[in-house]
Amino acid sequence: MTIALTSLSHGAGCGCKLPPDAVHGLVARLPAPVGVDVLVGFSTSDDAGVVRVRDDLALVQTVDFFTPIVDDAYDFGRIAATNALSDVWAMGGEPLSALSLVAWPLERLGASLLEDVLRGGHDAVAAAGAAIVGGHSIDDPEPKYGLAVTGTVHPDELLTNAGGLAGDRLVLTKPLGAGAVATAAKRGLASGAVVAAATQVMCELNRDGARAARAAGAHALTDVTGFGLLGHLHELALASGCAAEVAAAALPAIPGALELLADDRAVAGGSRRNRVYAEGFATFDASVPEPLRRLSCDAMTSGGLLAAVPGQMAGAVEIGRLVEGPAGTISVR
Repeated sequence: MTIALTSLSHGAGCGCKLPPDAVHGLVARLPAPVGVDVLVGFSTSDDAGVVRVRDDLALVQTVDFFTPIVDDAYDFGRIAATNALSDVWAMGGEPLSALSLVAWPLERLGASLLEDVLRGGHDAVAAAGAAIVGGHSIDDPEPKYGLAVTGTVHPDELLTNAGGLAGDRLVLTKPLGAGAVATAAKRGLASGAVVAAATQVMCELNRDGARAARAAGAHALTDVTGFGLLGHLHELALASGCAAEVAAAALPAIPGALELLADDRAVAGGSRRNRVYAEGFATFDASVPEPLRRLSCDAMTSGGLLAAVPGQMAGAVEIGRLVEGPAGTISVR
């Protein structure tokens, strides 16, 4: 009997992350790192940590893992690896090496499916020009997979979420809605074509998007994952000391996602938590329809890059602006 991987997960992909308000509160109470040349730590909720090792070289370090978001084991591995690699590109770096993180119910699912997951992760990392050099595994009734990734960046070329300026255009490199598609698929509401479209989006490396952001002179950069567009934009705007305006009608959606979001059953648990969290810093104009409100809070997995750029950026959709105003606040119109 074939077991659907998503049937074993309580949440889908990045939708199983702890709520952002809980995470930020916990991290804020931790002591700041000392003793090394930390260029980026956890104080601004950025995508990865960055440590300078010499004047012309810094290491970018990140880790990401989650429960299955699709039933195909190979695609699960590709998506999880692509998602983890993205954090390095979001800092302006290039991935160098990775370690696999595996939690797997071996007796129930066997080794063959796990091999497919690992092969998917390997292929994504190889396509990024990096290498998986080891890892760690544990027995767990709920399958999980991801990577700890190390990348490199010249300290002068580092991009963070804290450099945005009022007047910058906000652009997005991938459509939203993967959380809705995954949730709908688990509940038998999404067609195979919609799931395939979402899988293709989640397997797309953010390498080209990062290069386009640099070419466009990006002032700030982050990626959109489990906290949704508004959650990650809030982090960028807060770190940059700006407010933000978002044009709801401009938000790109995975084909079929908006139609699914008209049904409350397609809203992931993580997306619901994101919506509650966003009430503390975001306002919606009365004209914004409910599916677009849900899309803006969708708990994405392996989403696109969100950049603050002074002008146009190739391969990206403009969704709003950074503006003068209370830092971290967002107006969706």
